[in-house]
Amino acid sequence: MRTPSRLLALLASATLGVALGGGTAAADDRPVPGPGTSVAAGAPALPTGLTGVSFLVADLDTGDILAAKDAHHRLLPASTLKILTGLTLIPRVPKFSTVVPTFDDVNIEGSRVGIIEKHQYPAYQIFRAMLMVSGNDAANAAATAAGGQAETARLMNEEARRIGALDTHAVNPSGLDAAEQKTTAYDLALIGRAAMQLPDFRAYVATKRSTINGKDGHPLRVSSHDKLLWNYDGAIGIKNGYTVKAGATFVGAATRGGHTLIVTVMHAQARVWPEVAHLMDWGFAAEAAGAASLGRLPDPPGQPVVGDVRAAKVRAAAAHTREQPTGPLVPIEVGAGLGLVVFLVVRRRLRTTRNPLKLELPL
Repeated sequence: MRTPSRLLALLASATLGVALGGGTAAADDRPVPGPGTSVAAGAPALPTGLTGVSFLVADLDTGDILAAKDAHHRLLPASTLKILTGLTLIPRVPKFSTVVPTFDDVNIEGSRVGIIEKHQYPAYQIFRAMLMVSGNDAANAAATAAGGQAETARLMNEEARRIGALDTHAVNPSGLDAAEQKTTAYDLALIGRAAMQLPDFRAYVATKRSTINGKDGHPLRVSSHDKLLWNYDGAIGIKNGYTVKAGATFVGAATRGGHTLIVTVMHAQARVWPEVAHLMDWGFAAEAAGAASLGRLPDPPGQPVVGDVRAAKVRAAAAHTREQPTGPLVPIEVGAGLGLVVFLVVRRRLRTTRNPLKLELPL
């Protein structure tokens, strides 16, 4: 007897779930299934003029879903995929480790912050550039530090499955259009909510202005591309994105009146942040009205397993070591003598200079 193809697909999905350790819900068990727009009972009418093909509004803390439109419709993510890149790599690439971009990293198409090939950067500056300025070059450099783009995409897909973002598939760390690279408004809410559990991620996406190392030691000033962060009272991040094929994509979060909301919008008109702001206003009004939720996003799991993080750190250290020039060893006595000379010179200069030494501290 021939087994129906749908049954085979279900069996394969179940087998994959067992292999990954289980614990993820089947697609039909997730909140707000199916096409169309759903609104929580007792909530006011949704704003008019919304252009997003899909969206979702939820409470960031409780996971309660207040509204959704085609929330499981798989679409191109554009740079909102960098949220998953950050969620995956921030725990795996230590913030004070050194990242050395390659030629391929810095010569990527699309948005770039302007990092320099073979220049040494602390990892926290690379993450800033990736999340604040949406630098594709920074996303590639972070991936290089974690073992390369292919390895990073594999880790991103593992992370997506681990948190229950079952309709998400990553091909690259930047979010540049790729045929198989897709996510949903529902999954972006899961990814954004999980990423905001990381203190460093939360600090990066809430930063409006900062600097990274530039040419000849001069700092390069960077400003957040998140228009909601600049224009909406209570905004705390998270990430915007845009390509011609993907349209405007956005994941925003804001806190007002003791509540924090997350709004995800996909395939909207180019100037999308006012649309996100309207959905934020609506969400806060819905919570104030005591609207009943449509369902609840599953709580984010804990951090990735320690062994996986350690393995990634070993790969990052090995990649960095390969970038460093080798030379003859210096005897300890000579090194100590040179160190003393340097110390005396620096101390004299510090005594005579009028300007205090300025250090850029990480977030």
